[in-house]
Amino acid sequence: MKILSIIGARPQFVKEAVIQHVINKHNDIEEIVVHTGQHYDENMSGIFFDVLNMKKPNYNLGIVSSRHGEMTGKMLIELERIMINENPDIVLLYGDTNSTLAGALAASKLKIKIAHVEAGLRQEPKDMPEETNRVLTDRISSFLFAPSLLAVDNLKKEGIDNNVFFTGDVMYDIFLKTKPHFDYSLMDELKLRENQFVIMTLHRDFNVDDAQCLSKILKDVNKIAKEVQVVFPIHPRTRKRIDEFKLNEYLSNVKVIDPIDYLKLMGTTEMCYKAVTDSGGYQKEAYFAGKQAVVVMPDTGWRELTDLRLNVLSEADMIYNNVMNSKMVPYVGSIYGEGNASEKIISILNKNI
Repeated sequence: MKILSIIGARPQFVKEAVIQHVINKHNDIEEIVVHTGQHYDENMSGIFFDVLNMKKPNYNLGIVSSRHGEMTGKMLIELERIMINENPDIVLLYGDTNSTLAGALAASKLKIKIAHVEAGLRQEPKDMPEETNRVLTDRISSFLFAPSLLAVDNLKKEGIDNNVFFTGDVMYDIFLKTKPHFDYSLMDELKLRENQFVIMTLHRDFNVDDAQCLSKILKDVNKIAKEVQVVFPIHPRTRKRIDEFKLNEYLSNVKVIDPIDYLKLMGTTEMCYKAVTDSGGYQKEAYFAGKQAVVVMPDTGWRELTDLRLNVLSEADMIYNNVMNSKMVPYVGSIYGEGNASEKIISILNKNI
């Protein structure tokens, strides 16, 4: 079997790492990895090839962030050429990025089977780019690997029940496999105390590109920082907007640091009190670490967590209240499988391709 795997954004590197680990155990499987270049910052991209021992991609398209249509179009052109050249048995896609959609469209036009890891997630608003990408990819995929039972139900409601598999979440696989290597060095570097600080990530366009919204978020976070330390690994986009909107005064009490790699982020998260984020992946990683995430989004693809109050959705001006006053609930395990999703995925493909 020949698999062509397409990655581009930070969570996809993590997912590919654990899938690749399983593929390497099979002498009869050949994998070609394509990096679209969607995320090009070294801390968000290249570090995964080093820290997680991934092999270097066979192709790097170097297509960096631009308008959605332009980026997707460029990827579609280049991915089609690669697929014609490599002639894979199946194209393996992750998540909901422009890289995912471009890969799905290219494979579908060439009548190549498609496997979608993280199928069945649904989220409001329906016009957000990620929702468009995931819905369209699910419609044309040959194999749909759902990370949760809710994701399976979402697909059933849309009339999709053929070749849908509840495998669990590969993100949980990688969390367990890399846990012995988590990096806790920020605790000493920043003089942090366990369960006495909040860690925040922020990058979504609806949060950081709107001056009024970003101002509300930072005001609330600054208020938190007066009572408990806040660590903020800042995304380049967010830093640019804070400077542009002249909002640096609201970071006076916040420990702002450069973006950190996965192992350092997970180690620091295990030690934190709570997380504040608008990241689709990190809100779930916080759950894996046993911490509540205050999710600064109108909705989430991980509704299992908010339904159980393990995580909390928050408006921009309610972050302080949700961090300081939202009660922690007892941990619920096994929502995303038992840590063997990657083995299940490769086993299913091996039996059916």
